[in-house]
Amino acid sequence: MDDHGSPTAAAATPAPVAAPRARDPRRAEFELNKLTRRLQRLTGEAIADYAMIEAGDRVMVCLSGGKDSYGLLDVLLALQRRAPVAFELVAVNLDQKQPGFPADVLPRYLAERGVAFRIAEQDTYSVVKRLIPEGATMCSLCSRLRRGVLYRVAAELGATKIALGHHRDDLMATFFLNLFFGGKLKTMPPKLVSDDGRHVVIRPLAYVRERDLARYAEAKQFPLIPCTLCGAQENLQRRQVALMLREWERKFPGRVDSIFNAMRKVEPTHLLDRTLQDFAAVRATGRPEPEGDLAFDVDPLLEAAADAATLPGEAGISIPLASGAPGVRANAPRR
Repeated sequence: MDDHGSPTAAAATPAPVAAPRARDPRRAEFELNKLTRRLQRLTGEAIADYAMIEAGDRVMVCLSGGKDSYGLLDVLLALQRRAPVAFELVAVNLDQKQPGFPADVLPRYLAERGVAFRIAEQDTYSVVKRLIPEGATMCSLCSRLRRGVLYRVAAELGATKIALGHHRDDLMATFFLNLFFGGKLKTMPPKLVSDDGRHVVIRPLAYVRERDLARYAEAKQFPLIPCTLCGAQENLQRRQVALMLREWERKFPGRVDSIFNAMRKVEPTHLLDRTLQDFAAVRATGRPEPEGDLAFDVDPLLEAAADAATLPGEAGISIPLASGAPGVRANAPRR
């Protein structure tokens, strides 16, 4: 301050602010190449593991305008160029007549990429808005209506496979939704016959994380189109489950990977489903059974993993249900 109580020139002059460092374009290119290789590798592994695409297939890629379906199409185009078998790709978008939908975006993008495509038009938006009360979940009806149209288009195109953009996070969220609210151990499989029995539905991104697809979409600058139906609903249980999984991954790194691996290593004999195991026929065999019951033993690998996941000072495992929600504690059993 000067003698009159006013700021001095030195004090009035703000300290210089360092300019943000420009991102090294070579580094950005390196990161994108690494991400691209990972997406293509994981997608290729899933396709091979589940025999999703075969020689001569015509694969209908369902393109919604979201990051996942854009990523799916882009990766499949890359894999198509070097695949050991020849197959066709045709992109299909369903224009649901949502208000403000930019109908020119996808045709222009696909034409520029040289991709064969079909735009199917059907006003399912009005049907959903008319039948579903405000605030209620729209996904179920919307998906049923979309599915019917896409099945019809697949038949018209002679498509042998219908490819959807569901990723690893979708499969895991569906598993927990069925577990919490449906009382079933069930998810969306990587490959399945459609409910009308006429088509084979595949999910080539089954091994891919959503965060990688988000990074890929940003780097590739896909012309994303937001959804004003289910995409605009904030309180969906699916969104809450996604928050729960992210919280688990933050607090317990590796837990989500373990859950996903468990979905690929099911032991039906060690569950309670009588349609998978004839419990009435279970008899002592008099010979060692590698997969027999170990009720009186402690699985050392399981115990070590559980102990490693327990935070210091805790007697059990805290399971947060959602971001900010109280957890449920599973106390360690007595031995």
